[in-house]
Amino acid sequence: MSIATVVASPRPASDVAAGAIRVQDLKVRIFADGADKTGIRALCADPLIQGFTTNPTLMRQAGVTDYAGFAKEILGEVSDRSISFEVFSDDFPEMERQALEIASWGPQVYVKIPITNTRGASSLPLIRRLADRGVKLNVTAMMTVEQTEEAVEALAGGPPSYLSIFAGRIADTGRDPLPTMEYAVSLMQPHPNLELIWASPREILNIVQADRVGCHIITVTHALLKKLRIVGRDLDEFSLATVRMFYDDAKAAGYSM
Repeated sequence: MSIATVVASPRPASDVAAGAIRVQDLKVRIFADGADKTGIRALCADPLIQGFTTNPTLMRQAGVTDYAGFAKEILGEVSDRSISFEVFSDDFPEMERQALEIASWGPQVYVKIPITNTRGASSLPLIRRLADRGVKLNVTAMMTVEQTEEAVEALAGGPPSYLSIFAGRIADTGRDPLPTMEYAVSLMQPHPNLELIWASPREILNIVQADRVGCHIITVTHALLKKLRIVGRDLDEFSLATVRMFYDDAKAAGYSM
């Protein structure tokens, strides 16, 4: 093929349009995902953060050893926003006991129940029982369309609940998570008690994508939240700042040839 016959791709939108993106204009709600007490306290003062989530892995990474003690201390800080705590048993009767105890800690608490246990047994019977008792749930670790359909059916018409689809982990496998998230939004639309969480985002762009497909919530780690300040940044200015960083670091290192 000669150069003359190559058809250029459409020119992308100007940086002016890209710069119009503002976090304050997004409809998707941002929940902070983590277990660092200092970070949680700081984020409580940020009006952009509308809820909190954590899980046993994040708690272990943060050095938490007293599960209930940590949770109740954090609830003293997070009294006006949703917060999710996860059961940690692999046995359904014990999961149920833990779920009821966690739910008793406050009206803002959502109880995270994994979609299966470690043996792959479905958690749906437990999810239905808890919903029947009025427990606010956060069904977590979901990745497939089938799991989403079953969870929506189990929770439709029940107490307020979240469905957490791990879009980031879907993307890690080389699959595009957007069709799954769009389908989940359409499934949940007739059920006002249900909200969709885009879980495990990998980059700030995922927040914009979650907003565009109509996700209600996206959970964002404390580390990733630090990048919110550059959303909509002018790309010419950002390019110049990057060049200056490279130059300053080379100069500071004393490189010569």
